Amino acid sequence: MNGSTIEGVCSAIPEKSEQTAIAAILSNMDEEIQALEQRLSKTHQIKQGMMQELLIGRTRLLQPSSGVAGYNH
Repeated sequence: MNGSTIEGVCSAIPEKSEQTAIAAILSNMDEEIQALEQRLSKTHQIKQGMMQELLIGRTRLLQPSSGVAGYNH
C-alpha cells in the first residue's frame, strides 16, 4: 500500500477519553487474569503436594462406613 491508498481509507477512531477508558478496562482485565493465573498455579502446587502425600502413604483416605448414604459396596 502507498500513501494515496491509505489516504482514501476512512476509519472511525474513538475520542481520547473513550480510548483511555478502554485502556483502563483492558488493564484491569490483564491484572485479573494475572491474579487468576497465580491462583491456578498455587492450586496446582497444592494438588501436586496432596497427591505426593497420598502416593508415599503419609496421608491416607478414610474408608466410608457402611452407614454412609449413597455408598454402595
